[in-house]
Amino acid sequence: MIQSRLERLDQLLSTSALSGIILNAGPSLAYFTGLDFHLMERPVILMLLLGQKPVFILPRLEAAKVAGMEGVEIFFYGEDPLQWPQVFAQAVDAGGAAGERLGVEPLQLRFLEYRLLKEAARDTEFSDATKMLAALRSRKDPEEIALMRRAVDIAQDALRAVLPRISIGMSEEELGSELVLQLFRHGSDADLPFSPIVSSGANGANPHARPSSRRLTAGDLLVIDWGANYRGYVSDLTRTFAVGEIDAESARIHEVVQQANRAGRKAGRSGATCEDVDRAARAVVEKAGYGQYFTHRTGHGLGRQCHEEPYIREGNIEILEEGMTYTVEPGIYLPGKNGVRIEDDVLIDEEGAVSLSSLPRRIIQVG
Repeated sequence: MIQSRLERLDQLLSTSALSGIILNAGPSLAYFTGLDFHLMERPVILMLLLGQKPVFILPRLEAAKVAGMEGVEIFFYGEDPLQWPQVFAQAVDAGGAAGERLGVEPLQLRFLEYRLLKEAARDTEFSDATKMLAALRSRKDPEEIALMRRAVDIAQDALRAVLPRISIGMSEEELGSELVLQLFRHGSDADLPFSPIVSSGANGANPHARPSSRRLTAGDLLVIDWGANYRGYVSDLTRTFAVGEIDAESARIHEVVQQANRAGRKAGRSGATCEDVDRAARAVVEKAGYGQYFTHRTGHGLGRQCHEEPYIREGNIEILEEGMTYTVEPGIYLPGKNGVRIEDDVLIDEEGAVSLSSLPRRIIQVG
């Protein structure tokens, strides 16, 4: 699997203006190596140049992680930062990176690594490789899809375990803590894709609200946005619940968002554009008179990262293809009142868009 990814990268490089790519610790490095390194004060670099062996630059303390790797040239450095430039220069020379045009990830590469690379290869040009990497990572293979399905199942099982524990008077923070505990108990890796969003009442009108000390009150809408991580692949789901009896407007906007979610999922297919999906979901909300309260894109790609390509938004005419995975998450947010979001994880296959998530989308009363 790893070898096939490297071969696909070589194919893209052979028809591009780039001679290779340079990656630091993060999802793309893990995609090409199967190894996870976290961002820390010690730099981690992988150089992948067309026709050359992969080259690693690593702190010596990570030697055990790469022990036994074949077909890779590894340069270790010690704890003294004054020695790092020399090691970087040796690696750049061995990898044939000097004087080439190399791709990097602007959202991932830090100034620390960039400075060391620039000093080691002063005549090397660095360019944005985001689209090239997205072309590889956005089309999931069967193994990746299986891992994502498991991440979805873990997240759904965790929420099912939490729902009977929800009660009026419980704080958002208490509910969020219980959800995290259940995610771990049901098999999520420790590195969650994000801290769960638990927002009730007026807090729900903030799409990225953090759990607060606010206590659940009868009549609230309760937004829960959560996900699991399974072997490096993540899920991202949202459901909105009724705390006790809710008023007519709350029930109405929940129904509208359900319809928008359905329309967005239905619009996905191989050959459709990301913009098509966004427009399908947004049209439902606008027709119902709540367009100004749908304040974000309809979705985003999903895989090793919670937010990656493709982005499901107006103006993005990227074509959806088999193997792509993304979210459909329309919402309505009424300032000072409440909010609703319903989010599913979707896979494009030969038949269209298949939802990986199956939790009910209808309004469910809790508390």
